[in-house]
Amino acid sequence: MSDWATVFLGVIAVAMLATAVMQVAVLLAAGSLVRRIGRFVDGVEQDVKPILGHLNSIGRDASRAASLASVQVERVDRVFATLVERLEETLETIQTAVGKPAREAAALIAGIRAALAIIRDIRAGRSRSHTDEDDALFI
Repeated sequence: MSDWATVFLGVIAVAMLATAVMQVAVLLAAGSLVRRIGRFVDGVEQDVKPILGHLNSIGRDASRAASLASVQVERVDRVFATLVERLEETLETIQTAVGKPAREAAALIAGIRAALAIIRDIRAGRSRSHTDEDDALFI
């Protein structure tokens, strides 16, 4: 072999050795990075677990509050339904209690007016002849 071939062969050997050293260094750095990432993930998991626990308890409390609110709304609905029903009954009772006597009083007053009108006509000496008026209205 020539001297140049030996030189080039030496250069190639040194380059291969440098490449191998670099690959080992990269592998060691990657291993260190993987360990650091693993510790970071473990730390994040430890930090996130209590937060997730709190979020779960908040969700349970919100669900409980929503169910309690639903029960309260149903109670209020029943109370208002009962109130409306009782108001309707009360108004019907009042209408019956006031309306019937008022109609009876109106009928009584109409009867008294009719009687007074007849008495006035009799006193005035004018008796009405219903048959003449009825015949005039008959078609």
